[in-house]
Amino acid sequence: MKALADCRLYAFVDTLYLAGRAPEEVARQLCDGGADLVQLRAKDRPVDEVQRMAEAILPVTRAAGVGLVINDHLSVAQAVGAEFCHLGQEDFFDSGYLHVSELPAAERQPAIGLSTHSPEGAARAMAAGAAYLGAGPVYSTGTKPTAAPVTLDYVQWAAANVTIPWFVIGGINLDTLDEVLAAGARRICVVSAILNAPDIVRACREFRRRLDAAG
Repeated sequence: MKALADCRLYAFVDTLYLAGRAPEEVARQLCDGGADLVQLRAKDRPVDEVQRMAEAILPVTRAAGVGLVINDHLSVAQAVGAEFCHLGQEDFFDSGYLHVSELPAAERQPAIGLSTHSPEGAARAMAAGAAYLGAGPVYSTGTKPTAAPVTLDYVQWAAANVTIPWFVIGGINLDTLDEVLAAGARRICVVSAILNAPDIVRACREFRRRLDAAG
């Protein structure tokens, strides 16, 4: 698996966009297309089903040398041995945690990524020992329709101030990618622009090509 600092394309197996496709097959296409990380996001499914999906996806990502991220469910990430768990502000700070070392421990402990929406939130997440940050949503997005966009101003701030790997998220597609890169981003999270594409592998490869060209 690549070091986080070398990861550029963070893709998703999001149950809201599967349209009947098997999660592990979508994960395979994401890996074939050049994703560096794959997150399982299943906000509409019970935890036991999330774990079954994670168990099906993990052999695919492991074989490809791609890190698996479990969204929200630390216990699932620990149970299956996923490399990462991603937590939102409400799952971490709003639940009373100040540092990742305070989270429930297990024999197989994933690295923790945290969502951030402001410079203050990014500073707190870095101080909390996060392995990486999600910065966004940069634009309005159907994935999180009630979230206010953080705009490119936050991307520019992160480029100048965040000292750990960070990924922009929210409305990132091939039309918005250039201005996100121009604002200083070098790592991106892409959900619907890949999962809704007619060809997942081809969509991933185009994002990968544009990211690699940005240097």
